[in-house]
Amino acid sequence: MSKQEQKEFLYTKEDFERIRTILYQHSGIKLNDSKQEMVYTRLGRRLRATGLKTFKEYLIRVERDQGEEWEAFINSLTTNLTAFYREPHHFPILKEHVLSLSKRPIRLWCSASSTGEEPYTMAMTVVEAFGAFNPPVEIIATDIDTNVLSKAEAGIYPIERVEKLPRETLKRFFLKGSGNNDGYVQVRKELRDLVSFRRLNLLDEHWPIGGGFDAIFCRNVMIYFDKPTQYKILKRFAPKLEANGLLFAGHSESLHHAADIFKLRGKTVYELASSVRHSKAALPSNPLHNSI
Repeated sequence: MSKQEQKEFLYTKEDFERIRTILYQHSGIKLNDSKQEMVYTRLGRRLRATGLKTFKEYLIRVERDQGEEWEAFINSLTTNLTAFYREPHHFPILKEHVLSLSKRPIRLWCSASSTGEEPYTMAMTVVEAFGAFNPPVEIIATDIDTNVLSKAEAGIYPIERVEKLPRETLKRFFLKGSGNNDGYVQVRKELRDLVSFRRLNLLDEHWPIGGGFDAIFCRNVMIYFDKPTQYKILKRFAPKLEANGLLFAGHSESLHHAADIFKLRGKTVYELASSVRHSKAALPSNPLHNSI
């Protein structure tokens, strides 16, 4: 019996190519050939939910729907690997950076928030920096996946996700569940109130956020885009940053192909290239740049 005959749903090479094209056109994410089985597994759940028997039928529905099922399709295929204090060397740099700024409010953007661990780590960092739960900081957290945004806003996590954090951090920033919530923790409301979550696709023509950011976190996101798409996004980041703003990238990401926009400051932290900074400094201040 062939692998296809063993499958619950009819799934062809042409189906995979169509899925790959749709995903790239909508999100900029490129799937390589090794992801065929992953795609079958994740979208197979949607076929069961919709009662369809072939991927061809399902893709027709997705492209016609452009609503809930379209959203479910995108949510199924986006990757959401994250953790609290992932790539921990970035957070002392963020702490030093926010303390060096005199502007208020300080604005931070987590551009791929996933289930919230990264923006909440940013929030914990600024609370520790200013020694209070009401620091002069605004944190905007965005993601393309509406499912993970809902989880992020709730701030509820299995206890094993925080077991490696220092006891002092757990006590200060998390509440331990009991009864039906035993085995879970929740981010304290004071910390959740520092982060505003919203949906944003980095490939959309319009980003529903203002500018004037003092730091942008875009970590372990660029690896899913090809170089032209990366450059396009980086070029759009530049006007959103203050002249002395920082861009935090993932440990395996290099922005050498965008050296005219960003230059390496160190430890996968970038700042605007000199020519970009000078051009921003020459522009008149915009009183509306802090609009959300």
